[in-house]
Amino acid sequence: MHTISHRLPLFRVFLIVLLALMLATACSQETIDEDLSAEALYAEAKEAMDARRYEVAITLYRRLTTLYPFGRHAEQAQLDLAYVQYRSNRGEDAITTLDRFIRTYPTHPNVDYAWYLKGLVHYDDALGFLRQLFPDQVIDRDQTSARLAFDDFQELTQRYPQSRYVADARQRMVYLRNVLAQYEITVAEYYFRRGVYLGAINRAKYVLEMYPNAPAKLEALDIMQRAYTELGLPELAADTREVLELNLDGASLPEPEPKSFLQKLWPFD
Repeated sequence: MHTISHRLPLFRVFLIVLLALMLATACSQETIDEDLSAEALYAEAKEAMDARRYEVAITLYRRLTTLYPFGRHAEQAQLDLAYVQYRSNRGEDAITTLDRFIRTYPTHPNVDYAWYLKGLVHYDDALGFLRQLFPDQVIDRDQTSARLAFDDFQELTQRYPQSRYVADARQRMVYLRNVLAQYEITVAEYYFRRGVYLGAINRAKYVLEMYPNAPAKLEALDIMQRAYTELGLPELAADTREVLELNLDGASLPEPEPKSFLQKLWPFD
């Protein structure tokens, strides 16, 4: 009996703490009125989105599309939901939502925005944390997201050339093109340093074929010329050198910059 009498107060304290936590959790959660109309639900969801209460907005948009799967509010809710997912770093969810929207509403007046937002999701994924840490080494990463972003923006510009998002998309495409081309140069140089000269030539040719307007085309020609020389093909080396000099137009190839301490830590060289 003596032991139980000492345990009871502790048990009561535990109950009080537990009830307090449950009450705090309940108070922090947003309540959703089951009887709200589609218009009212959309208004609440948009208000939450504008206030950057993204978790609440996601819940409300999903509720709206479940209760009212048809109509203009449900259609716009899917686009808004994808945007909120994108802003809350749920890129895969955003892509899933956008793909579903594009399949379901291929002639929607805002489908151009869906393609643009899809490109932004992949674009941001291509940048990622490593770009902030090693801005000069992003080309050494896997370029899948960059290619997907480029394809999304290209789809937008080809399908909807009058879209207001085209100008921004084209600027991003130029940047992505340069990054993708430079990535191929990085791989070509890797092959060249290891004596895989045919591999280096093929990568350099790919740059010239796929990204003929990228600055990296000069490096591609230089790699080809050096690789042909190493392979004992002086005529091809001379022809390539002639093309390179025509493109240089009196200029010279940029000298590689000395590596910083962080750059020396980067394993891809």
